[in-house]
Amino acid sequence: MVSNNYLIIGGSSGIGYEIAQLLLKENHKVWITGNTSESTPLGAIRLQLDIQNYNPQVFDSLPDTLHGIAYCPGTIQLKPFRALKEEDFKKDMEINVWGAVKTLQDNLKRLKQATSASVVLFSTVAVQTGMSFHSSVAASKGAIEGLTRSLAAELAPSIRVNAVAPSLTDTALASALLSTPEKREASAKRHPLQRVASAEEIAQVAHFLLSEKSNWVTGQIWKADGGMGNLK
Repeated sequence: MVSNNYLIIGGSSGIGYEIAQLLLKENHKVWITGNTSESTPLGAIRLQLDIQNYNPQVFDSLPDTLHGIAYCPGTIQLKPFRALKEEDFKKDMEINVWGAVKTLQDNLKRLKQATSASVVLFSTVAVQTGMSFHSSVAASKGAIEGLTRSLAAELAPSIRVNAVAPSLTDTALASALLSTPEKREASAKRHPLQRVASAEEIAQVAHFLLSEKSNWVTGQIWKADGGMGNLK
């Protein structure tokens, strides 16, 4: 298998970490960004990037060609709409949308150097399925879905752009929502498959979209939600 170059934003924990692991197992070269307190997948190269204090110079050490980027940072601010402040909406937009926009703009030339490149962004089941207390995160992730389709049209045929829309996934970000057996059981029951997804299961979907196996897929919002969005 040919060794490709991949950048995983938010690759030091959760879904991003698992995506990096899958790529490294195939002997690809992987660069990740993440917090210093988190882990680096064995074999990956860490770049220190704080999305809320974005510094494009961290990408200066990347190779001239990237075959794929996965943008994995996310937020979970589940509050009644009346309790959300302007700062809450701004934070969700900054992390979920502006970070993705800036990352892609700063690495677009690298993606275009590849014969065929792939971008994977992350949405949420709450965009296409209305859910109480999700207004801020759904608004920002809704922007991601629009960005996905627009970029897929603009960057074709050389760069494919897709998004994964998971439901609640067992990661550190969601730990407060799964902190007791009762909470975990309640979350599981909301899914037709009667459980909560693992980070690796969602990473498998993103890995497929990054790979050549999905060469005929672009502009799609790929639901990975245990049936929650479509089934009752």
